[in-house]
Amino acid sequence: MMQSRTHTCGQLRLADAGKQVTLAGWMENVRVVSAGLAFVVLRDFYGTTQIVADSEEMVNTFKAITKESTISVEGTVRERDSKNDKLPTGEIEVVPSKVTVLGRCRHNELPFPINRSREADESQRLKYRYLDLRNPEVKKNIVLRCNVVAALRRSMTEHGFLEITTPILTASSPEGARDYLVPARNHPGKFYALPQAPQQFKQLLMTSGFDRYFQIAPCFRDEDARADRSPGEFYQLDMEMAFASQEDVFAVCEDVLPPIFAQYGTYDRASSAPFMRIPYAEAMEKYGSDKPDLRIDLTVQDVTDVLSGCGFGPFEGNVVKAVVVSDFHETRKFIDKTLADVEVVSGGKPYWFRLDENGQVVGGIAKFVTPIQEQVIAALGLKANDFVALSAGKRTQAQKTAGVLVKTLGAAVPGHMDKEQYAFCWIVDFPMYEIGEESGELEFCHNPFSMPSGGLEVLLKAERGEIDPLSITADQYDLVCNGVELSSGAVRNHDPEIMIKAFELVRLGEEDVKAKFPAMYNAFTYGAPPHAGIAPGVDRMVMLLAGEDSIREIIPFPMNKNAQDVMMDAPSAVTQKQLDELHIALVKPEN
Repeated sequence: MMQSRTHTCGQLRLADAGKQVTLAGWMENVRVVSAGLAFVVLRDFYGTTQIVADSEEMVNTFKAITKESTISVEGTVRERDSKNDKLPTGEIEVVPSKVTVLGRCRHNELPFPINRSREADESQRLKYRYLDLRNPEVKKNIVLRCNVVAALRRSMTEHGFLEITTPILTASSPEGARDYLVPARNHPGKFYALPQAPQQFKQLLMTSGFDRYFQIAPCFRDEDARADRSPGEFYQLDMEMAFASQEDVFAVCEDVLPPIFAQYGTYDRASSAPFMRIPYAEAMEKYGSDKPDLRIDLTVQDVTDVLSGCGFGPFEGNVVKAVVVSDFHETRKFIDKTLADVEVVSGGKPYWFRLDENGQVVGGIAKFVTPIQEQVIAALGLKANDFVALSAGKRTQAQKTAGVLVKTLGAAVPGHMDKEQYAFCWIVDFPMYEIGEESGELEFCHNPFSMPSGGLEVLLKAERGEIDPLSITADQYDLVCNGVELSSGAVRNHDPEIMIKAFELVRLGEEDVKAKFPAMYNAFTYGAPPHAGIAPGVDRMVMLLAGEDSIREIIPFPMNKNAQDVMMDAPSAVTQKQLDELHIALVKPEN
């Protein structure tokens, strides 16, 4: 017995024929054949069952009920004459003796057909998400998410990690994105912040003597939406290990993740441990991205020496990159559209030429390449029917455009992407510092809490001018799968002296460090263990496992691209009384 039903709508089989049963669920559809015969589809969380009304009275009963009403059906199970092999319950049907309406749908027209909700406009799906989630195809992603999270918890516990929850209301701190601020009613003019990540707390746990920590951590960042990033909040498998190195973190991830991808993934192939390791500089040169999709066989080649002096204006004085696509037989229309798409995504204009079936340079910028055809063919190892896409500009822009060319052409041209697999890699040796685009000065490149490779000594050399600060790498790493950054992690900077020196290079002194990170700085002065960690994104992980292109498909109640919850009408206005209690005055922005 289950609540007010004897069976679920996905449970009955031919062996149950003759039983008296009670089912409950949503009335999905009614197909009236005649005055005395109708077929009804009853759906619940577990599946669907066919109900057959074989009397005029019962047909009229169902005709009076609106679709998507919740009903209870008491009746007898019998074998179906025309079986449906596509359904687990396709060999049986239920002949009802009693029908009770439990919750009437008061709308004759639905915003969209439930079983085709994924075809509806996204704004409608988000507004009526509770209807969208009735679609079994939508619901299965949420079930997958639940199962994956449960499996992650089991595996982490088996690996000796303790699940510890960290605060949601905390202090604002500079961690790379905008904070969500919460006014403190009892402390006028002061604010809590929702944590961008449990970064400081998990490091403090290491200084407290906990050896292995994890949690499925909610994180809050006021960022714009992307296909692989939800605005507002997201969840990550946050972990940290004391007395640990990069190798320890890699070993845990390579032990925990592959079995989960093997069990729950859409594809049945995944990289086995150890995952490929690619230095950041090599990734940018070879793939044009620090998130390479290793399912694609295209790579980037540097042709600056060969083409920068060919007389083509955009190449002169710039870095020139090439992506060679073999066995290319696409149309000029395809080329123009594909390269236009690349320009929109990368912000850099790509160029092209190709070799015809006779091995002659044609199309695009062929007239500039033809005079040096032999050198170009030799440099790139070209053969007949090869297509060459080119990017140019300052090194970072040329790399970025080439990276988009690799991904776009790899996915669009047949034969260059082995899609149905999970291709993992580690990106290592990230630069510690970079020149800020807005400031034009030295800034942290990724994570200010990372340990610089070489420790204090390398920072002192940079301070003395013996080495370029931009040459310093960090003990930092990203886990990438199918071109999606699953996670960032690092060996942490646990030494106050090294921490202060690292911040001094970006014009922040000891007092600034104490002010911005008081708890962590003070804790480290009491003897902190070396520690390292990582935090794979749960949302992105489930998105990959489900084979979805948008992260909103695996979140129960996602926001739209403008960080609005159109179902709950959030964010929303509040009363003046609420504002007064929080000592907040609103200032309308000037147009």
